[in-house]
Amino acid sequence: MLLEVIRKAIKNSGLSRYRIAKDTGIDQSVLFRIINNGSCSLDTADILCNYLGLELKPKHKKGYKK
Repeated sequence: MLLEVIRKAIKNSGLSRYRIAKDTGIDQSVLFRIINNGSCSLDTADILCNYLGLELKPKHKKGYKK
């Protein structure tokens, strides 16, 4: 699910893989793999989330109390 959100954000950003790679330090081959339904490390996902302005929020389950 997280990678689906990242893929969609990359596609909707209008940025090239080259630009994202230069800005984040993530290799273009890794970005290609992610965009084409591959996987990545949590560190890479975190970098992309920060770069693309994505934020993880906990999903509250019924009966969950802080």
